[in-house]
Amino acid sequence: METERVSFTQMIDGTAEDFQLIRENDLETSKDLADRIIKHLALLKEDDGAYHISRLDHCLQTATRAERDGASEEWIVAALLHDIGDVLAPFSHAEVSYEILRPFVSAEVGWVVKHHGIFQMKYNKSLSEEKRNLRDQYLDHPYYLAALRFVEKWDQSSFDPDYDTFPLNHFRPMVEGIFARKPYASN
Repeated sequence: METERVSFTQMIDGTAEDFQLIRENDLETSKDLADRIIKHLALLKEDDGAYHISRLDHCLQTATRAERDGASEEWIVAALLHDIGDVLAPFSHAEVSYEILRPFVSAEVGWVVKHHGIFQMKYNKSLSEEKRNLRDQYLDHPYYLAALRFVEKWDQSSFDPDYDTFPLNHFRPMVEGIFARKPYASN
């Protein structure tokens, strides 16, 4: 059976039916989004970088800490995926991670993921004091304390090769649950 295709070769020539077909295809494609995310996370094992553990192990450790701290499933999945953009976008990884999560998580969780890099600058002693304190611009933001907690309790401390970390498959049902949600319209 041949797959139905749009009628155009330039979007300007598309019909309403073409764009409805694209939407239906996107919805069908999104059904295996959780599997694609898990596969991409596994790629982080290949790039160990300069740390004592792989980027995957860092993400797993961050999520494990969140779970042990009693965080909600949404926060645990955000902790797991907060650095998923590291390898493809090392200079804008937080934004990439945010965009993957944004349609499926609350505004608070999304904001924290998007800004976690700025909050982590506090620990980077190679930066000027001004850069290290960039997070202070958000002191009055309603999600400031959530970002502070995320970074201080879960993220910045998750580079320990001896930490008892849950494996990736432990988090699969949570990832599947979050990405099976109907996307938020307003995020």
